[in-house]
Amino acid sequence: MFLSIFDIFKIGIGPSSSHTMGPMVAAGKFLDQLLEHKIKAVSLSASLHGSLAFTGKGHHTDYATIMGLIGFKPQTFNSNIAQQALDEVSQTGKIQPEGHSEYLFNPNTAIRFDFEKSLDGHPNGMIFYAYDSIGTVLFEETYYSVGGGFVQTASELASGISYSKLENTTPYPFKNASEMLEMCVSTGKSIAELKSENEQANITKSDLSQGINKIWDVMNNCIEEGLKKEGILPGGLFVKRRAKGIHESLRKEQSRNIAPPHIINDWMSCYAMAVNEQNAAGAQIVTAPTNGAAGVIPATLRYYLDHVPSASISKIPEFLLTAAAIGGL
Repeated sequence: MFLSIFDIFKIGIGPSSSHTMGPMVAAGKFLDQLLEHKIKAVSLSASLHGSLAFTGKGHHTDYATIMGLIGFKPQTFNSNIAQQALDEVSQTGKIQPEGHSEYLFNPNTAIRFDFEKSLDGHPNGMIFYAYDSIGTVLFEETYYSVGGGFVQTASELASGISYSKLENTTPYPFKNASEMLEMCVSTGKSIAELKSENEQANITKSDLSQGINKIWDVMNNCIEEGLKKEGILPGGLFVKRRAKGIHESLRKEQSRNIAPPHIINDWMSCYAMAVNEQNAAGAQIVTAPTNGAAGVIPATLRYYLDHVPSASISKIPEFLLTAAAIGGL
């Protein structure tokens, strides 16, 4: 199995890759299946099970599922446009994803939290239903959100089918760190160079470059927005944003030439906290490889760019390719 850099670093939304991104992806896959099987449904619904039910409200699982059924994708999600779409669905009681006929859909009742029934395959289970005009189920599918935004059907999970769409037809396949390092020695290539050539077995060099630049743009924007915002984070726990205040304190220390021994960790923690707070607020995020760990990679890169005298933005692709190669082991 080949894990692409775009499997490790996926652009999506917070607050959870498993409980927010995954359900949105699953909803999109269900819509694709309706088209594939030519299901002439009149209405749609879904039930959330296990962890998706018990933590679903805090992680906006119901909202993400609705957005997915409307037709939104994690990679291109825009919260302002999404809210307009949700308002329209609430008024009309109908959704019409691209390429589909209209479906009856009440966002207040169509997503059910099932606290009683856990599904066998995985704690993060959900079932989608398509009905005819009298409420008979025409088609249903069970999905599991297995982590990091990856989604599998019940049959895929049971049969061990990989959640990666890419076959390992790469020029430099490696299964562990020893093989990877041996290839570096034998070829004279860096880890990033091996990873880059492996990626180009499936996409063009230009697409790879553009994709990596987009990943960094989203990561950096997440830090920028997180360092600007104040107030209480959503979720009902009344957690106050702290990144902006910490950043302002660090800048004051910097202007007075104060440099305690832990200053590197303070800056990196501040950048990571900015990302984590944006994630908690449901903003656009990059999995690294999950939403829960999304702050580490951008914080490290941002510290490098802001505080290392010889830093160059041209090194970011090399860093991300290396991280993706190691993260995919």
